[in-house]
Amino acid sequence: MSLDVSPELLADAEQGEVREKDFVDTVRGSLPYAYQLIAGLVDELRSGSADFADNHTPPPSEKDRGQLLRALSSDAIRGSLERHFGVTLAFMNCHRVAVFRPEAVGGRAHVRFTSLRSQILNQSPEFRDC
Repeated sequence: MSLDVSPELLADAEQGEVREKDFVDTVRGSLPYAYQLIAGLVDELRSGSADFADNHTPPPSEKDRGQLLRALSSDAIRGSLERHFGVTLAFMNCHRVAVFRPEAVGGRAHVRFTSLRSQILNQSPEFRDC
């Protein structure tokens, strides 16, 4: 399971209404490593003038890597985190997460980060089975 959903949130979903704040709170509690990593990158981005901030450090455990993969592979979770933090997320190689300012999307740094070339140049045997 990706998320630990409370009975209250499940009831809301069954009724058709889910508040995004409640969903983000569920993500924060269910995927704490992923949430904190992204929050830290957002803080780094906001404290400077760069178009993006990214992470190069592998997760400390496979459990943490799994959280990151679940957060970024789910359109609902990823989109909710982007709206919550006001950024665009980009992802490569099992753990390299980048947060971009919305106005930087489509710009030089964003296009370079998300390019086929960049993906190829950032390959390593250690990422083969992540």
